[in-house]
Amino acid sequence: MTDIPVIALTGYLGAGKTSLLNHVLRAPRARVGVIINDFGALNVDAGLVTGQVDEPSSITGGCVCCLPDNGGLDEALTKLADPRLDLDAIIVETSGLADPVAVAQLIRFNGVAGVRPGGIVDVIDATTHFAVVDRNSSPPARYAAASLIVVNKMDQLAEADRAPLLERIEQRVRERNPVAPVVGTVGARIDPALLYDLPDSGDEGGQLSFRELLLDSGTDHAHADAVTVTSCGCIDPGKLLDLLENPPIGVYRLKGTVSVRYRSAVRTYLVNLVGTSIHIATASPTATSNSLVAIGMDLDIERVHAVLSETLASIDGNAAARAIRRLQRYRRLSF
Repeated sequence: MTDIPVIALTGYLGAGKTSLLNHVLRAPRARVGVIINDFGALNVDAGLVTGQVDEPSSITGGCVCCLPDNGGLDEALTKLADPRLDLDAIIVETSGLADPVAVAQLIRFNGVAGVRPGGIVDVIDATTHFAVVDRNSSPPARYAAASLIVVNKMDQLAEADRAPLLERIEQRVRERNPVAPVVGTVGARIDPALLYDLPDSGDEGGQLSFRELLLDSGTDHAHADAVTVTSCGCIDPGKLLDLLENPPIGVYRLKGTVSVRYRSAVRTYLVNLVGTSIHIATASPTATSNSLVAIGMDLDIERVHAVLSETLASIDGNAAARAIRRLQRYRRLSF
């Protein structure tokens, strides 16, 4: 079983965190664990919770970043990481007072087995952001912690003001964060595939699945593109790490399984990238091929496919010792 991504939803009160959560929970057959704050009420639609989400774990005592010794978060994550729940993801919905920088640190160093960082999604209210959040000459530190920034309530702006506002926010974000995508939404509708792996729909070919119909129901939905490449043999781990450290433009998530040969032994690894967070773990040796999937928005499909194909090109003999040391360093940091 692969580690479960832990995704934090941050943002000021009323920005649309709960709307985003309710939207991604609508993905059919997805099983998502939810951790909520008791500092403020979380209005998760009851109909969505039934059958899709394990009973939410409740954290008392204020915002997540203020928990003493991180005990409350660890306890909730331990409960939801139980393999018997077979969850696709765990989403932590923070209070409006939570500091994304502190939340990122709590998740990164939580110490719970079976989970990994899945990104910090910061939700912004397009109508009040520069009056409430980004008010000073220097951009707020929260931008640096985010792996995805969702600018919500775009429909409440005049159409002529929407593109300039997104551009202004992105310019401010880039002063702190060179890579986090900035997307505009209505109702905080983003493709759940940006956050976690969705179960195969199992629908017959030639018909739109329920998920596709759902996701295509609004014109202001942030859609995800996906590019998949497979290969056989063993790859150069140096090329893999170059890709993870510098993914193609628009790639937000990257995941897969790769095989590496060193000192005549073949080892298989699971790799995950979310934003700038790289996670590498040992995989089952039964994997028979390499596979990488790049997920993002407005991808140059041909370019991304070419980069993935080059990364997964098989090599003869052992990998270079320097590349193996780089790989093992990331693997150690992933625990």
